[in-house]
Amino acid sequence: MQGPRPVVLSGPSGAGKSTLLKKLLKDYENVFGFSVSHTTRQPRPGEVNGKDYHFVTREEMKKEIDAGEFIEHAEFSGNMYGTSKGAVQAVQAQNQICVLDIDIQGVKNIKKTDLNPIYISVQPPSLDILEKRLRDRKTETEESLTKRLNAARVDLELSKEPGLFDLVIINDDLEKAYSELKEVLLEEIKKTQESKKS
Repeated sequence: MQGPRPVVLSGPSGAGKSTLLKKLLKDYENVFGFSVSHTTRQPRPGEVNGKDYHFVTREEMKKEIDAGEFIEHAEFSGNMYGTSKGAVQAVQAQNQICVLDIDIQGVKNIKKTDLNPIYISVQPPSLDILEKRLRDRKTETEESLTKRLNAARVDLELSKEPGLFDLVIINDDLEKAYSELKEVLLEEIKKTQESKKS
């Protein structure tokens, strides 16, 4: 694949991935891009096909997966989700660093491909702090909170596998976490900015 190395960001919900990404996108406009995931679920009100997701049928998605068109895919609550090679290439074609926000299973799947991204795990200082952050959002029911915390526990356990990530960021101080993230991406950012000038 041509273009800058993609970045795989992983970590449990509430660890602060989105906050870190927002800062990155604000500081480096046009340097980063998102691959648009595919899903078999129905669009929610206001979601745009091709922008929020590529909304496809289960048959279409299975056919493309069988044809080797997907980097990773998974099933959640009866719907399929995945990242296609084409979605990543579309970002790289604009000479942007493609950011993939992917769960730990997806990370393991990508390891089997030739994508060669920079693997970064964003983690909370502890599960207690994670629980507090999720509660403070006030978007969770007790049931969904329990589910997220259990998923986080598994996620953190699996992410200890040696060599799985290039960098593990413990997000207990946002500025510190952000500068760690920037540091590991600086080389790709510079390359991308240089090639945009030429």
